[in-house]
Amino acid sequence: MAEEHRCQPPQLCVNNCGFFGSPTTQNLCSKCYRDLQLKEQQALALNQTLISSSSSPSSSCPLSSPLVSVSPSHEARVERVIEAKEEEKEAAPSAGAHANKCKTCRRRVGLTGFQCRCGMTFCGIHRYPEQHACGFDFRGMGKEQIAKANPVVKAEKLQKI
Repeated sequence: MAEEHRCQPPQLCVNNCGFFGSPTTQNLCSKCYRDLQLKEQQALALNQTLISSSSSPSSSCPLSSPLVSVSPSHEARVERVIEAKEEEKEAAPSAGAHANKCKTCRRRVGLTGFQCRCGMTFCGIHRYPEQHACGFDFRGMGKEQIAKANPVVKAEKLQKI
């Protein structure tokens, strides 16, 4: 089968963008194939939102039929991408609006800021927990690390003869 692909001359992209396509990418170049995949994902997301909004009892639109026929494996990949994007959106606001300023003196720190274990960013003066009244439980964390590193080992009791 590999010999068949070697003998075939390269084919131009079906979208006539000037680059060469591949049979594995439906005779599209990599950029056009990526754009096609993105459009399919957006159509699937739109389809899911339409289905969820049309499932309310007040609406009786015939929009419940799928707009695009997509394989189940493709749907699973799209769901994973959507979940990852949602996690990124949830993680972004937790960083704070002023991530590049010291939380104590409000000085701009830029790339030289120090990230404390309490989750805040501080300048060189306030980087130590004593300087910014850190609320992180270092003692508890130390106890947990010691407990994980040194599990309790109990020997079985010996029977006396």
